[in-house]
Amino acid sequence: MEPLSHRGLPRLSWIDTLYSNFNYGADEYDAEGNEEPKALPEGSETMPYIDESPTMSPQLSARGQESGDGVSPTPTDGLGTGVGAGGSGEVGALRPSSQTLSLPRQPMKPLKATATTSQPVLTLQQIETIFYKIQDIYEIHKEFYDSLCPKVQQWDSNVTMGHLFQKLASQLGVYKAFVDNYKIALETAEKCSQSNYQFQKISEELKVKGPKDSKDSHTSVTMEALLYKPIDRVTRSTLVLHDLLKHTPADHPDYPLLQDALRISQNFLSSINEDIDPRRTAVTTPKGETRQLIKDGFLVELSEGSRKLRHVFLFTDVLLCAKLKKTGVGKHQQYDCKWYVPLADLVFPSPEESEHCPQVHVIPDHELEDMKMKISAIKSEVQKEKANKGQSRAIERLKKKMFENEFWLLLNSPAIPFRIHNRNGKSYLFLLSSDYERSEWREAIQRLQKKDLQAFVLSSVELQVLTGSCFKLRTVHNIPVTSNKDDDESPGLYGFLHVIVHSAKGFEQSANLYCTLEVDSFGYFVSKAKTRVFRDTTEPQWNEEFEIELEGSQSLRILCYEKCYDKTKLNKDNNEIVDKIMGKGQIQLDPQAVQTKNWHMDVIEMNGIKVEFSMKFTSRDMSLKRTPSKKQTGVFGVKISVVTKRERSKVPYIVRQCIEEVEKRGIEEVGIYRISGVATDIQALKAVFDANNKDILVMLSDMDINAIAGTLKLYFRELPEPLLTDRLYPAFMEGIALSDPAAKENCMMHLLRSLPDPNLITFLFLLEHLKRVAEKEPINKMSLHNLATVFGPTLLRPSEGESKAHLTLASDIWSHDVMAQVQVLLYYLQHPPISFTELKRNTLYFSTDV
Repeated sequence: MEPLSHRGLPRLSWIDTLYSNFNYGADEYDAEGNEEPKALPEGSETMPYIDESPTMSPQLSARGQESGDGVSPTPTDGLGTGVGAGGSGEVGALRPSSQTLSLPRQPMKPLKATATTSQPVLTLQQIETIFYKIQDIYEIHKEFYDSLCPKVQQWDSNVTMGHLFQKLASQLGVYKAFVDNYKIALETAEKCSQSNYQFQKISEELKVKGPKDSKDSHTSVTMEALLYKPIDRVTRSTLVLHDLLKHTPADHPDYPLLQDALRISQNFLSSINEDIDPRRTAVTTPKGETRQLIKDGFLVELSEGSRKLRHVFLFTDVLLCAKLKKTGVGKHQQYDCKWYVPLADLVFPSPEESEHCPQVHVIPDHELEDMKMKISAIKSEVQKEKANKGQSRAIERLKKKMFENEFWLLLNSPAIPFRIHNRNGKSYLFLLSSDYERSEWREAIQRLQKKDLQAFVLSSVELQVLTGSCFKLRTVHNIPVTSNKDDDESPGLYGFLHVIVHSAKGFEQSANLYCTLEVDSFGYFVSKAKTRVFRDTTEPQWNEEFEIELEGSQSLRILCYEKCYDKTKLNKDNNEIVDKIMGKGQIQLDPQAVQTKNWHMDVIEMNGIKVEFSMKFTSRDMSLKRTPSKKQTGVFGVKISVVTKRERSKVPYIVRQCIEEVEKRGIEEVGIYRISGVATDIQALKAVFDANNKDILVMLSDMDINAIAGTLKLYFRELPEPLLTDRLYPAFMEGIALSDPAAKENCMMHLLRSLPDPNLITFLFLLEHLKRVAEKEPINKMSLHNLATVFGPTLLRPSEGESKAHLTLASDIWSHDVMAQVQVLLYYLQHPPISFTELKRNTLYFSTDV
C-alpha cells in the first residue's frame, strides 16, 4: 500500500482533515457559543448535509457541497504543534484527548453522581433521556481512534485501514437512535431548566477549553449546541470518506472498503433526510403548533381550460397553490393563494375512479422543437454579442426574448397528468413533464399523511399569514429556465450519453420489470429511453444500451417500474395504463467523470433496489463526424454509389429491408423513428448487414422494431457524405430560404435533378416511406414535421471538411443550420409525389449555377 501522500493528498493534510472532521473540538464555537460554519473545499459532489446551526433542531437539507483536491482545515487543539508545523506527526498528537472526545459527556458525569444521592439534580431517567447514546457514540469513536493511531504511526506499504472506516460506518445505527431522540432530549433539558435551578445553572455555565492561540481560554457553549455535535460529525465524516476515496486508486485494497463505508454513510444521511423534516423556518399557527415547509416547486396547473404556472408549497399539514403577484419596481414580491387543501382532506383518485376531465390540449412535438430551435438561435446571438462586446441593451433585449420563449416551452411541454382531489370539494389537475416528479410529489404527500392529521379551515388572516410566509420559506426561487442562469453556471452537457442498463436486484417478489431513463432538457426533465419488460423475475438482467441526446443536461434519472397489464386501470386523463413505480434515483452528470473514452460504471440505490448501469459521453462535434469506413466491403460508412454498384441495385439492400420491416410491423408503433432502439441490437444488425450474413431476414423478423428503425437512421448518419451531398449543401440552404414560391419550387426540383442517380432514387424511396408513416399519425404520433426533425440533419448535415464553415458552438444544438435542414426535408415531404422519371424528363432549369 502506498503512503497516503502518494494517493494525491499530502499526509499532513489528510491527518488534519481526518482529525478535525472526527473530533468533537471546542474551538469551532464563537464567544457566544455559536458554531462557525467551516469553509468547505470548492466544487464538491452533492451529498446530504446536516444543518450546522446548533441553535436549531437537527433538521436536514440537501445543500450541495463539493470536495476539492487539497482539504486542509485548521488543525484543532488536539493536534500538537509539531504536526501543525509539518513535524513527524507522532501518535501522541493524534490520540483524541479526553477534552475533545468526551465534551458532550462532561455535564453527564456530575449529574449521574448526584442522581443516587439524597439531593439529585436530575433523575437517572432524565439524564438517560437528555444524554441518550452519548456514551455509546464515545466508545465507538474511541475504538476507531485507538485502532487508527498505530497505523498512522507505523505507516508503511503493508498498512491498510479501509476496514476501520467500514466498521465505523456500520455502527451508524447508534447515531440514528440519537437523532430520533434529539427533539425529546432538548424538550426534556428545557423542562428541567425551567423547573430545576441547579440544572439551569449547570446548563448556563458550560465552558470548554478554547484554542491555544485564542484570547479566551474558555468558551461558553449552550446545552443544545453541545448535544448537536454528534449529529454534525456524521456529515463531516462522510465528506472525509469522499475525499479519501477520491485520492485512492481504484485497484488499491482499501478502495472497495472505503467505497462501501461511503455508501453506508450516504444512505444513512438520506434516511435521516426522509425521517426529519428538511430545514425550514417553522410557521407557528394561532394554536401554537408548528407548520413547516417540506417541499416546493413550480408546476403547471390546468385551470379553466388554460395552462398556468403555479408555485406549489407542501407544508406538514396542507398543500398550498400560489401565484407570484406582479409588483412594482423596488417592491417586495408576494404570493397570492389560489387554493389550498388540508392533507387530511387530500386524496389521489385512482385512475378508474377519476372523473373524466376536459381534453388536455397537447402541443404538437414539432411546435416544441421549433421553439427549441428559436431559443438556441437566440443563445447563439447573445454569445456573438458578448464576443463582439456588443451593447448591453441589445443583450438584455435578446435575453428577454429568450426568457419569453423558454417560459412558453416550460408552460406548454408538460403532458403527464397529476390530479389532486379535495374529498370535500373540487379536483385540481397539474401537468408534469416527468413521471419522476409526479412520484416525488405523491410520495412526499403520502409520507406526511401517515401522521395523525386533522381537517381544518383556515381563516382569512391565517391564510394571509401562511401565504405571506411562502416568500421567505421557499427553496426554489427562480423559474427553471436557462435564461435565469448566471454566466458562470455550468451550461450542462451537449452531445450523446451512452447508457447501458445492466441489471437490478433487491425486489422482494417476482414481477414484470422495466426501467426508463430521464434527462433534463431546457429546464425540465423528459423521458428518453425505456428497457424491455423483463418478465416474472426478482433479478432482471437487461444489459441494454441506449444513446441519449443531451441538450444542456446536468442530471440522469432512472425509474424502475412494474408493468401493469390490467386494462381496467386506464387513466382517464391520458388514456394510458398506469404502471407502478418500484423505485427511482438520480445522479449528477459530472463532465470530468463522464467525458472519457471508457465506460463509467455506477449503481443507483432506490428504496432498497439497486440498479447497475454504465455510461460514457460523446460530445456533439465528435458524435456527428462522418467517418468513412476503412473496409469498403461492408455498407456502413461506404459511399452509396459503391454499395448500389456492388449490389447491382437502385436502392441499397439495407434501406429496402429496414423500410419493408418497419412498414410490415412498425408503422403503427408510437414514436417510430423518434424512440431510441437498444444500441446493442443496432450494433448487432449493423455487423450482420456489413458482413452480408445470410441470416439477415430471420434476424430482422425477431428484432425489436425500434432497433430496426435505429439501424436505418444510423446507416444514413454514417454515410461518408450526406445523402443530399456536400457539394449541393450550400444551394439547399439558399433554396429553402427563398420567399417566392415559384422560384423555390424551381430551385428545389433542380437541386434534386442535380443529385447522382443512386442518391436521388434512394431519397425518393425513403420520402414515400416517410409519407406513409405520417399517414398513421393519429396512431403513431409521428407527423411529417416530427419525421423531418428526425431525418433532416441525418440526410443533409455536411461531412467534417464541408461543415467547418458552418460550425457553431457546442451548446447550439438547434442551430440555424439544423432548422434549415429540417425545413428542406419538410418541403419535400409536403410536396406532391415526385417521380424519378418525371423529374429527369423535366427540362426546367433554375438560373443559378449549382
